[in-house]
Amino acid sequence: MRKLRNEELERKSVEEFHQAEKTPLIILLDDVRSMNNVGSVFRTADAFLLEAIYLCGFTPTPPHREIQKTALGATETVNWKHFPIALEAIAELKKKGWKIYSVEQAEKSISLQNFIPSKNEKIAVIFGNEVEGVRQELIHESDGIIEIPQYGMKHSLNISVSAGIVIWDIVGKIKNEKSNS
Repeated sequence: MRKLRNEELERKSVEEFHQAEKTPLIILLDDVRSMNNVGSVFRTADAFLLEAIYLCGFTPTPPHREIQKTALGATETVNWKHFPIALEAIAELKKKGWKIYSVEQAEKSISLQNFIPSKNEKIAVIFGNEVEGVRQELIHESDGIIEIPQYGMKHSLNISVSAGIVIWDIVGKIKNEKSNS
């Protein structure tokens, strides 16, 4: 075995990325404080060719050096939009036929491993503030709640870690469904 060289990875150019078919998944970040977390989510969204990121409330937006530090150029590829109020973003998504899911520990949540996207479903996933999580008013507007099972003493993960886990899982299920069609 040997590690692949960069030129062997078949990376897309910015133009190829913009023209590529996107995974029907939008990430909504609401009142996320850390620019490093925002940059990390951009980088993950690029890796999985996501449709877009919606940055809501006081979530910082590009261009910013601190976001760029972890995004490593993904702010140039991933489509993003800012909404001063997350409920406006949710209303726009619902009008366009997107299903809304919050990632939170809540009553009637579904464990991530049991979450199965419906065929051809367009999914938007909400991640909330690092301390407070997803606000209750956003949970009320959600079509469902996804929970990442945790087994230790701490029952919280960093937002960028949570986003990476959820994105990887959902994208895998979407791709698997397409390959089985």
